[in-house]
Amino acid sequence: MTAQPAVVIIGAGIVGCALSDELSARGWTDITVLEQGPLFATGGSTSHAPGLVFQTNASRAMSEFAAYTARKYAALSLDGRPCYRPLGGLEVATTPERAEELKRRHGWATAWGIESRLVDTEECARLYPLLDRDRVLAGFHTPGDGLADAVAAAAAQARTASGRGVRFLAHHTVTAIEQHAGRVSAVVTDQGVFRADIVVSCAGFWGPLIGRMVGAELPLVPLAHQYVRTTPVPALTAPGGAAGGVAEDLPILRHQDQDLYFRRHGDRIGIGSYAHRPLPVDLDRPLGGGGGPDMPSALAFTEEDFEPSWQESRRLLPALGAAKVEEGFNGVFSFTSDGFPLLGEDPALPGFWLAEAVWVTHSAGAAAAVAELMVDGRSRFDLHECEIGRFDQVQLAPSYTRQRGCRNFVEVYDILHPLQPAEQPRPLRVSPFHVRQRELGGYFLEAGGWERPHWFEANAGLPEVAEVPGRGEWASRYWSPIAGAEALATRRRVGLYDMTPLRRLEVTGPGALALLQGATSNQLDKPVGTVTYTLLLDEGGGVCSDLTVARLGEQHFQVGANTPLDLIRLQRLLPEDGSVQLRDSTAGTCCVGVWGPLARELVQPLTTADFSHRGFGYFKARRAWIGEVPVTALRVSYVGELGWELYTDADCGLRLWDTLWQAGQPLGAVAAGRSAFNSLRLEKGYRSWGADLTAEHHPYQAGLGFAVRLDKGPFTGREALLRLKDAPPERQLCCLVLDDPSAVVLGKEPVYADGAPAGYVTSAAYGYSVGASIAYAWLSASSAAPGSRVEIEYFGERLPARVAAEPLFDPRMEAIRC
Repeated sequence: MTAQPAVVIIGAGIVGCALSDELSARGWTDITVLEQGPLFATGGSTSHAPGLVFQTNASRAMSEFAAYTARKYAALSLDGRPCYRPLGGLEVATTPERAEELKRRHGWATAWGIESRLVDTEECARLYPLLDRDRVLAGFHTPGDGLADAVAAAAAQARTASGRGVRFLAHHTVTAIEQHAGRVSAVVTDQGVFRADIVVSCAGFWGPLIGRMVGAELPLVPLAHQYVRTTPVPALTAPGGAAGGVAEDLPILRHQDQDLYFRRHGDRIGIGSYAHRPLPVDLDRPLGGGGGPDMPSALAFTEEDFEPSWQESRRLLPALGAAKVEEGFNGVFSFTSDGFPLLGEDPALPGFWLAEAVWVTHSAGAAAAVAELMVDGRSRFDLHECEIGRFDQVQLAPSYTRQRGCRNFVEVYDILHPLQPAEQPRPLRVSPFHVRQRELGGYFLEAGGWERPHWFEANAGLPEVAEVPGRGEWASRYWSPIAGAEALATRRRVGLYDMTPLRRLEVTGPGALALLQGATSNQLDKPVGTVTYTLLLDEGGGVCSDLTVARLGEQHFQVGANTPLDLIRLQRLLPEDGSVQLRDSTAGTCCVGVWGPLARELVQPLTTADFSHRGFGYFKARRAWIGEVPVTALRVSYVGELGWELYTDADCGLRLWDTLWQAGQPLGAVAAGRSAFNSLRLEKGYRSWGADLTAEHHPYQAGLGFAVRLDKGPFTGREALLRLKDAPPERQLCCLVLDDPSAVVLGKEPVYADGAPAGYVTSAAYGYSVGASIAYAWLSASSAAPGSRVEIEYFGERLPARVAAEPLFDPRMEAIRC
């Protein structure tokens, strides 16, 4: 590919136009944008989008996308008409539960740097005079939110891009995408063929059809969403009306207790509803019925679905009492199985990129992220939630996508706990131990399709249960004091942990060592039987993942990874000479973590191999038999205790569990779940990639400099780390201990220093064996010194805490190295 690749963007909606602008601003101008409809009211979701831009989201990345979009569109105009009006956003609570949720949302906004405030009933009524103040308990106001004119914003960005040489072609329907030598080569339309080094699908809800052209099953489901406009509302214009006349700058309003949002259209009100049944759209059938031939995304309005929402709207806004629904439609737009966009290059087809399932709210930010990836190879945004390779194959089944996408529609405004799993389709992925875990009363949550036990009801009689303190109502959800007992039992005796969902990659061949050495930060050229903790970095030194690499043979490595993205990153580095074989072995294998001071007493009688400290040292690996089961044993511990990860093939998994369980009963062994696991790893200061650190962070500020060997030779990110190593960090990952041990936070809360926001919590838990409530947080460097006083805002309350030296548990490593 030349330095100036030929790019074809499919779709001239707001995302395609934003991407053309972002790419051309970075010097890429050989760009053609193909649109099957007219320009720029294309007939897709952009054409009917109400244009609300709400910046606050539980996801830092999504909030940053929205904030970027608001800033960019606020500076845009088209023929003198502004493309964005910063009217502010107001969310109102009509239930005590929602009032508490608004405090949590204010915390997210503060954590992500978005101006916001909590307001009382009177202030809500002042900001939005049409409200029935007797129904409103509280509100959340974000002054920077507003309304984007989506079509105008698309056209304005396209006009700028056109001035740099970008071509926009209307009425070009894509019929095929050609490939050559394993990558995209051209886009075929009903008007001709367009050569392409890069093809980007920005087709919105049509994306699955584009994906099929290259054999990709996109986890995206088109769903219809209801929107109406009322007849004129007198209170909006009449000085003597019930509201006394309402100013033009009425904020956008969300009534999430009833799945509704509102915006003004002159003397009318627009109402959007998520309260109706999911209405998935079959793209293999002709669309239409609501918007005519130029608006296929506007389907016929189903009045019966909207009737409950209309009644709720009139209750919240009594001024609608004399109004009627003048027009309505069911507008099609995109939902994914996890609620996040699909951004980046398809791992199976070089040159094929996606910017799909992106709403107007996030359009400019998502486009900027994709442009940065394409031009620079990395983005300023943390994209791990959005990259298209994040799904396993079992999560790409059309039925899975449909069920999860429809559920995301239903829950879009729901109050969701961070541990709350989707209910269907489950169970999907289970370990060989699942049958025993159910017999023990396992309480399962789901992640990555895996059923993960968080605690076991069989442990309700453990004496340690009485030692576990209570916690607040929100932190008590999806938690049990049994989890605390399991953590204490692990520290005192021994626990068995199901580590099967831990991703395992096999890297073999004469080029295996060279591949891993060049891909990761630590020294892996060590003797067979050595285990090494290392990092996958990007060119800027950002931590893309952390890995545990066991050298099982001269040309054989087992890699403990995090997500499917790790496999993709290594696949992209494979040499063309076939000297390296790489495969994901997770599905065919399983793992039990055996950890605790009695772990050796449990395991040693079951094997003829020497599991003594002298014979099997820390961070070592060996093959052995546990009873009749062949295992690969790694002496590593994510909970900070003596023990091993024991891996075997899935067909032997149940026998392995039963052998360990039977031998462990005289020792007081317990089955322990993820809740105990998370507590123990935070006591030890072990980081969790994706929560505590991402590609936004480099190793030195994250406390992982020990996993970097700059003198080992070239590796990805090394040049950046040479610059970063001695530079004073602007922020650091710190351990916080709350003053009140009964106050347990959950993550993403803002942290204050000297009364001002200074960072945010990444992950948190109660430390049962240290008797303290723990939170890890990114803080400004000036606030990060041990002993510094800070406050964590939790549901509107400031909880005092101090920065603590880490680790809190076993700082001299005596427990783990015995």
